[in-house]
Amino acid sequence: MLAFDVILCEHPACFRVHMGFCRMLDPIDSRLLAALQQDGQLTAHQLGDRLGLSPSQAGRRRQRLEADGYITGYRATLSPEKVGLAVQAFIRIVMATHTEQNARDFVRVMRAQPEVTGAWTLTGEADYLLGVYCADLAALNRLVQQVLLPHPAVSRVQSQIVMERVKPDSPLPV
Repeated sequence: MLAFDVILCEHPACFRVHMGFCRMLDPIDSRLLAALQQDGQLTAHQLGDRLGLSPSQAGRRRQRLEADGYITGYRATLSPEKVGLAVQAFIRIVMATHTEQNARDFVRVMRAQPEVTGAWTLTGEADYLLGVYCADLAALNRLVQQVLLPHPAVSRVQSQIVMERVKPDSPLPV
């Protein structure tokens, strides 16, 4: 096992625990990240125009932010309705048992379900919160009745169906 000194950075803009290396985001980095959250397809030339940089400077900054892990990927945002997913729901899961093996098994089963598009562990009454998209109520019912409830570690499942999405996923406030 390797030993090293872990330093909690004292810079207010840096919330990372690291090994003595801190690369704070400067205002241009923050503007670049904000622009890419709005449109991940911006070219280096377009980024440079928005940031007042040359395309090569904008491209190097983007590459550095990718390499440093600030940017973790790019993807298209789809319309759930257009692809046949008419029902969005949140499902709260309360576990009956909290063994490490049961938790691993539950997470493995949950990750294998394409309808589950997000999952979080929680504090409070529920242990997990799942975000799901299904074609219809029958598909949601199958997920709950045939996959989640039969799991031996699950004690209770509570579904909440989204009536209207009043605010889409927003960019992070950088």
